Amino acid sequence: MAGNELEGRVALISGGARDKGQGAAEGRLFSAAGATVVLADVLDEEGERTAGSIERAEYAHLDVTSDADWERVVADIVARHGRLDVLVNNAGIAAMGRLVNVTRADWDRTIAINQTGVFLGMQYGARAMIDAGNGGSIINISSIAGMQGMFGSMAYGASKWAVRGMTKIAAKELGRHAIRVNSVHPGFIDTDMLAQGELDGDRLARAVPLGRVGRPDEIAEMALFLASDASSYCTGQGFIVDGGVYG
Repeated sequence: MAGNELEGRVALISGGARDKGQGAAEGRLFSAAGATVVLADVLDEEGERTAGSIERAEYAHLDVTSDADWERVVADIVARHGRLDVLVNNAGIAAMGRLVNVTRADWDRTIAINQTGVFLGMQYGARAMIDAGNGGSIINISSIAGMQGMFGSMAYGASKWAVRGMTKIAAKELGRHAIRVNSVHPGFIDTDMLAQGELDGDRLARAVPLGRVGRPDEIAEMALFLASDASSYCTGQGFIVDGGVYG
């Protein structure tokens, strides 16, 4: 994809600072499809640089755990662009650990960013979309860890299962406003998050039926589909992009 699917639309993507990350890949593809893109993150210097490399993109500081930040960023987008059409709740962390040894600090931080951050994004994003009356698309980035129990991922898995459930509830509530809400469930994707988890990429690739880890742009393609009118009758669904691991 990437023609003019999002021409004239405005998209907010959280967790978009890292140039090689999933959010930046989504930003590049959305821009190529005609959207004005706001990349949001707490990594300001990196985010400014990434946004500066993308046509029709800008950067906003956003701590996804902060009500005040979400309110400010969304209000600023509406004030400057007149609308918010697409929200991608992409920000997330991967604090891995088994039930018996995951720390309370890691649990609280993971839930705050991965789950509460998505809740706040949907809440403030949906309010703006409802007020504008143009409908919209909310895309929540979950994980295959939100589709099945994964060893050693107690906090991360719990947060991603929650994202899947919140997506379905929001879809039921927002459908009458023509706002679609879907989740994307990536498998092993070649990003900094994978590297920070100190996971062996070669070993992971052997566990994937397609024989390799995924690329950020492959997740971005799914996000573009869900942001565009090509998915106009899709809501409340979880879309798996994992090379065949789940199932």
